Amino acid sequence: MSTGLVWFRNDLRVSDNEALESASRENDKIIGVYCFDPRQFEKTALGFPKTGKFRAKFLIESIEELKQNLESLNITLLIYLKKPEEIIPEIAKKHQVSTIYFQKEWTQEEKDVENALKESIPSVEFKSYYQQFLYHPEDIPFKSFDEIPRVFTDFRKACEKRAEIRELIDTISPKENSNLIDNNTSIPGLEKLGLDSFEEDSRTAFPYKGGENHAKNRIKKYFWKSENLSEYKETRNGLIGESYSSKLSAWLANGSISAKQIYYEVKKYEKEVKSNQSTYWLIFELLWRDFFKFISLKHGNKIFQLGGILEKDLDWNSDEEKLRAWINGNTKEDFVNANMKEIASTGFMSNRGRQNVNSFWAKELKQDWRIGASYFESMLIDYDVHSNWGNWMYNSGVGNDPRDRKFNIKSQTDRYDPDNEYQDLWLKN
Repeated sequence: MSTGLVWFRNDLRVSDNEALESASRENDKIIGVYCFDPRQFEKTALGFPKTGKFRAKFLIESIEELKQNLESLNITLLIYLKKPEEIIPEIAKKHQVSTIYFQKEWTQEEKDVENALKESIPSVEFKSYYQQFLYHPEDIPFKSFDEIPRVFTDFRKACEKRAEIRELIDTISPKENSNLIDNNTSIPGLEKLGLDSFEEDSRTAFPYKGGENHAKNRIKKYFWKSENLSEYKETRNGLIGESYSSKLSAWLANGSISAKQIYYEVKKYEKEVKSNQSTYWLIFELLWRDFFKFISLKHGNKIFQLGGILEKDLDWNSDEEKLRAWINGNTKEDFVNANMKEIASTGFMSNRGRQNVNSFWAKELKQDWRIGASYFESMLIDYDVHSNWGNWMYNSGVGNDPRDRKFNIKSQTDRYDPDNEYQDLWLKN
């Protein structure tokens, strides 16, 4: 009787999950494991918690829902506040696990953990899967990752013309009741993770809980109930409220939903409701997300280095006073200040806001862009390593922007907040 272990990482769902489906198909018994890795909640050299309270709360909610959804399939999810390479070998030995299934990651910290785990249990087989992409890495029209274009438009056009998106992975059938095992593990709260509990700010544009079911409910509301998807291209640069964008990024980031699931729901919407520039634009944004993942695959640790993927030798500064002013929303630009107050209060910020505060930090103040990226890593509910560092490089002049643009904050303010509604919301309340 074979036992497979599914090591959940940023794939916190039971639907369209190749690792889970493969484990179910290849084994008589399955065990799920999730580790709140203590290293992910330590303070960085800059003094920020690597995972701050907003994302941690969203993660806790996502794990609660994953646990329930797995239990409905008669699969136990064991949950630990421990390093994976320390606890998973114990579980594998106790339950005579033959194979460990997991989502493939490639950034340094994730690879280090994976390698340490493999070294600790060499007798167990490991199977990993690319399952966070829209276009599977084996299907893109480039012979190797080295051929990934530097410019997004070239990447997008090649994929749209010469690649296809894979079908969804079937959700597994429930296992026998005997598959469940004793489970005395529990989900840690914020305090156990070393973080403060908090009350949600009533002004937040992201008043949502984590988890696969909540992700699907958001799609129902944004696509089918309100039909806001039909106006996405016109509203996506909004700043206030729930409706100006899909708000799916946080569930995508921790894998509560997949890019393919969103894509096929858009395609269904286009057939049954409306197909226009807005519906295409949501897929367009999923392609941007893919692009930054492929840039990360191509360039490795360069995405975390000061010179970025261009290896530019620019004159960067690191001024503690400027950092505090930027974080606290005390700069000379009220539009920047409003956005920085929003992220500090809610863990969320619009795409338009992110581009402006990034450009201001890196190109106006000429401060080390990696400090800004690290602050976002700590604060954002929807932090995704590839999108965050890719966007920060892009807007800081060391990444994939062929024009090396600098945002004119005043003209951006006049265009996107002409009546000061957004600034008043965050600076006067």
